[in-house]
Amino acid sequence: MRIHAAQNLVSQTHTVDLLIVGGGINGSGIARDAAGRGLRVCLVERSDLAAHTSSASTKLIHGGLRYLEHFEFRLVREALAERERLLGIAPHIVRPMRFVLPHVSELRPRWQIRLGLLLYDHLGGRKRLPPSEPIRLDRDPTGAALKPGFVHGFTYPDCSVDDARLVVLNALDAALRGAVILPRTRLERAQAAGDGWRATCVDVNSGRTIDVRARALINAAGCWVEPVRRGMGLKDFHPPRLVQGSHIVVDRLFPGEHAFLLQNPDRRVVFAIPYEDRFTLIGTTDVPFTGDLEAVSISPAEISYLCQTVNRFFKHSVGPADVRWSYSGVRALQDDEAAEAAQVTRDYDLKLELAAAGTPVITVIGGKITTYRKLAEAALALIRPFVGGTLESWTASAPLPGGDLPDGQTEIALDKFRQRWKFVPPHMLERLARTYGTRVELILADARSMADLGECFGGDLTAAEVSYLRDTEWAFTAEDVLWRRTKLGLTMANHNVLQLEAFMAAMVGESHTRATV
Repeated sequence: MRIHAAQNLVSQTHTVDLLIVGGGINGSGIARDAAGRGLRVCLVERSDLAAHTSSASTKLIHGGLRYLEHFEFRLVREALAERERLLGIAPHIVRPMRFVLPHVSELRPRWQIRLGLLLYDHLGGRKRLPPSEPIRLDRDPTGAALKPGFVHGFTYPDCSVDDARLVVLNALDAALRGAVILPRTRLERAQAAGDGWRATCVDVNSGRTIDVRARALINAAGCWVEPVRRGMGLKDFHPPRLVQGSHIVVDRLFPGEHAFLLQNPDRRVVFAIPYEDRFTLIGTTDVPFTGDLEAVSISPAEISYLCQTVNRFFKHSVGPADVRWSYSGVRALQDDEAAEAAQVTRDYDLKLELAAAGTPVITVIGGKITTYRKLAEAALALIRPFVGGTLESWTASAPLPGGDLPDGQTEIALDKFRQRWKFVPPHMLERLARTYGTRVELILADARSMADLGECFGGDLTAAEVSYLRDTEWAFTAEDVLWRRTKLGLTMANHNVLQLEAFMAAMVGESHTRATV
């Protein structure tokens, strides 16, 4: 059956317990948790879900090994515990990965790194992943891609994640539990009254107005928290510190499924991570941001920095001409007055205020994708005296949509998929399984041949998958499909992109705010 997330919102006034502004990882995570506690929830996002910072991460679920150097033990412990939980509830998009850390004697002594890794092993209650260990890079196959001279190193476990899909799956689960999820809907203004917030929202495509009445409001707009606050008539507060992180994607630099953590002379670190089979993802930078939030892009200096880092370690060198794709995001972090942008804490801060007549609002600052679920729990604990909802925490064990895999194993599910849909090419079926988990059923359904899946747009993307994304995951444009719901934009030819754009344009008259059970 289908539930309609928008439910004919045009020219209507809707009364909810909680209005959430911002469709990134924090907003969608809060929406999911709140809906599961029995609260009436509405989330508005002026762009697509995960359109900005939440789709511009390093694609990792990790404890943050480098944060130990800044003595952020609580943050690392919480993140490592969350790594275990997210592996359990989203095994289709969160996957274990072995990281190799080549030792650079001029930067940190080996004993210091080994001690830090032992602490990393035990700080968060590791159960699912293997421990760290020292290795000889001149003997281990993982060292073959490195330049001569890197003899000693270490390996440790962390996880990769499809960050944009993590956002969408949280929003989808919220919708399946009754939340109203409204991408491409801008909060125009919000006024505090005795009975809560009176908000006016605008559908950015049609210009139509949606009125929402909410007992409480959560501002999870990331870099836009200040403009949102101004639209609510709230007093000034200490603004977040804006830090840009950029990444580049190049052709595969090394074989294998392991990643590298590379130490730089400035004591910052850069990851080199296998990405989408054929590529290596390299990042991130940490530079202060003062520009236009609507036009965030990587600078030549950042590209040079990342290339130089790679060339310091790998036999195969890269330059700006080798960059296949780049992306940048701006993080709104707590301003802890750290001297360098790379040293600013990634911990989160929740600011509860009472506006006119005691109307509550929470402003969310900071956080990292790994700890979004704990942030959501903390936000709901703060707001519960005003809106109610059940006390019991539930999101740590409830699978995200598609995450209910047999024994949490994608391979077991894949074996069953191969038996049922024998006509689907192996590479395509594996991609679908690692993107949608058990919800592959909703895409392939009763198809008995590739022809049953409709038009093909290249990169094994079919009309059946696009229709699912439109009807279920709020995908409205080709960009939504190619760069956030999937990463097929990396390999799709220009004529196929035009073909997809034409196909989706023909759907404009249909609702894109549905959720399918």
